Amino acid sequence: MSDQQVVLCIIKLCLGGFTAFFAILLWSKTRDIAWMSIVAGAITTYVGIVFDLLVMLGIIVPGGILLWGVPVAVLVFTIIPSLFYILGFIVMLTRNR
Repeated sequence: MSDQQVVLCIIKLCLGGFTAFFAILLWSKTRDIAWMSIVAGAITTYVGIVFDLLVMLGIIVPGGILLWGVPVAVLVFTIIPSLFYILGFIVMLTRNR
């Protein structure tokens, strides 16, 4: 890894960690399904960052089952956060005020 990649990984881990921390704090304060989905999206995004870093360092080798030529673990950590965000936004938009 180059110096730029190391700095970028450190920034991603630090800011993602703060995001996940504050999302967990919000999680304990609300039981609203829309906000819970946004929180779940933030936490799974951070898990995806950690997973990508572990793959980059060679600690985890994403193999096994392939779906469209992509390892399922990589696909899950790419798709699931966006699905949580989409669900949260849809719930917020469909509320009757």
